[in-house]
Amino acid sequence: MSHRLTTLFWLLLLSLALGACSRVGLAYRNLDVIIPWTLGDYVDMNRGQKDWFRERLKEHLHWHCTTQLPDYLDWLGRVRQMVETRQVTDASVQARTAEARHAIAQVVRVVTPSAVELLRGLSDRQVAEMSQAFAKDQREHRAKYLVPPLDEQIRDRAERMSKRLKGWLGPLSLGQQQRITAWSTSLGEQNRLWVANRMNWQTQLSEAVEQRQRADFPQRIEQLLQDQDSLWTAEYRQAHERTEQATRSLLVALIAESSADQQARLLKKIDDMRRDFAELKCLKTAQAN
Repeated sequence: MSHRLTTLFWLLLLSLALGACSRVGLAYRNLDVIIPWTLGDYVDMNRGQKDWFRERLKEHLHWHCTTQLPDYLDWLGRVRQMVETRQVTDASVQARTAEARHAIAQVVRVVTPSAVELLRGLSDRQVAEMSQAFAKDQREHRAKYLVPPLDEQIRDRAERMSKRLKGWLGPLSLGQQQRITAWSTSLGEQNRLWVANRMNWQTQLSEAVEQRQRADFPQRIEQLLQDQDSLWTAEYRQAHERTEQATRSLLVALIAESSADQQARLLKKIDDMRRDFAELKCLKTAQAN
């Protein structure tokens, strides 16, 4: 999810930006700089909005660091134990995934009122800018993910997954590469369904914001942020479930086939992430109190 709009994305960004950074503590400490900059891709805020945004962001980040990160450390501990004891099974991956979704849902619930306030305060010009930015985003996604022939889409998807996994496991074996290729092939036209679902969500958000003075606006934004599944088409829902199952199976197989060096690298990456979080000043202050 490359959602980078409104206060929702301030903290949902954690699951993407932090998971991709080797120094998650550094990334976390700089979110107050990173997030306003990315928001500028969609809306040009005035000085008053920027001041309000900065203060609200500080509040949300303080809440997140002091109340949510301790649970993240525990979660990483459970992931580490799974890897160390080679108990990475479909059931255990499902359990960790459910826990991660619950954590994200907590963040979304907390930041939704801020998202409503920010969006309701946009000017007509800013709403038009947001719609234009969405249109540009959609053109770029169609060009990148839909224009290439299906075999190229499958190859590109496999390459993206390989790149992500190499960051955690190091060089992949031929057998692991073949599993990734098979996984990507099994997803077929997932790109088409994913892009269509993304466009549908952006369209509904734009329509809601255009009618931001309606009495039911908070409820509409709440559904868009907290209950996105309810807006999925039946086709995308089925495809999403298949993708999740296929990806879990891939991860289980890759870890089962991982070498001693790959396992050691993965454990070190997890330990580094835990240490980076644990060393955050805001977390230490909260634990001291």
